[in-house]
Amino acid sequence: MEFRPCIDIHNGKVKQIVGGTLRDQGNEAKENFVSEQDAAFYARFYQRDGLRGGHVILLNKEGTPYYEKSKQQALSALGAWPGGLQVGGGIHEDNAEEFLQAGASQVIVTSYVFREGKIDWERLKKLCARIGKEHLVLDLSCRKREGVYYIVTDRWQKFTDVQVTEQTLFEFSSYCSEFLVHAVDVEGKRQGIEKPLVKLLGAWEGIPVTYAGGIGSFDDLRLLKKWGQNRLHVTIGSALDLFGGTMNYQEVVKFVAE
Repeated sequence: MEFRPCIDIHNGKVKQIVGGTLRDQGNEAKENFVSEQDAAFYARFYQRDGLRGGHVILLNKEGTPYYEKSKQQALSALGAWPGGLQVGGGIHEDNAEEFLQAGASQVIVTSYVFREGKIDWERLKKLCARIGKEHLVLDLSCRKREGVYYIVTDRWQKFTDVQVTEQTLFEFSSYCSEFLVHAVDVEGKRQGIEKPLVKLLGAWEGIPVTYAGGIGSFDDLRLLKKWGQNRLHVTIGSALDLFGGTMNYQEVVKFVAE
């Protein structure tokens, strides 16, 4: 189990938001925290502690008014710690190499390969061939519907018909080096982790999985270790004191490493 830090960028600022509230129209989101520091500050901060594999996420859609401002923040973070951070948010075949050349260790992809409610195998295979599976992380963030977890895209608003199961993890693992999974229904709420999802992911013995969503206390972290069989990496956002929360950052890093 490793702690994977995050730098979420919205409207050109480092923020923590309630995931399911993000809207492209009006560039709106319910905010938990807005930092006075820029993205490069956090990149250097995580570098100091050697916390590789954190993710920089652009929350503005490409082509919207704030996208370029958020992109510049992301590029500054990647430049501050070359090879130390992943980047996601609007990544596709035509811009993936730009972010890798700017210093990203991997790019994180969702909507480009999960579109119109389905997995686009052609796009996934083409992107994998172009940049190499070692540089590709698949975001399998999901929401529960009728007792089943489905991958969601487009700011986590659109359900696909792709379920998160051991079989899908196995199939996708041939084309990427890692999975990032946000439990969207609890993301940013700090009210507890998504137990059934954690158990499902914890049973997976393949490539690494980073879980995010709902962690608000050290009790939640203990449950994540237990139900995830100590296999899942974890990212924590708004619950950290770095982002206005109550969980001490240094204590979290120490606890996860134990």
